[in-house]
Amino acid sequence: MLPLTLGSNPTAPLRILCLGAHSDDIEIGCGGTLLRLLEARPGSSVTWVVFSADELREAEARSSAADFLGAAAASQVIVHRFKESYFPQVASDIKDSFEALKRSTQPELIFAHHRHDLHQDHRVVAELTWNTFRNHLVLEFEIPKYEGDLGQPSVLVPLTRAHATRKVELLMKHFASQTSRAWFSPDTFHGLMSIRGVECNAPEGRAEAFHARKIVI
Repeated sequence: MLPLTLGSNPTAPLRILCLGAHSDDIEIGCGGTLLRLLEARPGSSVTWVVFSADELREAEARSSAADFLGAAAASQVIVHRFKESYFPQVASDIKDSFEALKRSTQPELIFAHHRHDLHQDHRVVAELTWNTFRNHLVLEFEIPKYEGDLGQPSVLVPLTRAHATRKVELLMKHFASQTSRAWFSPDTFHGLMSIRGVECNAPEGRAEAFHARKIVI
């Protein structure tokens, strides 16, 4: 399999925008990839946006982002208070937040939800990402959940075992509010990364996967 490189220089800094509906979505969807990219590309900057979080969940989101973005040269964490599970009803207000991001950021790489995700909040974020950022590389991450909507992602990012383990450790460290959920466990996160590792023959058996609607080579 012939790997592709982001940009012409595999060590050049990147401007990254991460968009998550809820406070743990970014970490679950692309946390390992972020750890890998920030280590491999010194000088990279990240704008990290969470669209729904109450006071407790905001505190979790900010402490988690600080750990995941420790190697970033610059970072900005933005947390909104849109009502969870009601994103379709307030999409116009969320769109205003996207327009503000469009004016204030110039990302080269965007991580966001998959457009066929069955969670209504995730789907609104995915749709508005493409509606707002129309000439960007968007990698749509996957979130394991009850709906069983995991598909066949076309972009696979091999991870070292250390990056995968660090991702799971940080998830369990920062999101105590979610540990009562049956699916929020190390087994879930390692299991999905293991399956994706098989699909791309990852050297250390772990990978994250993304859907890419458009890639220009």
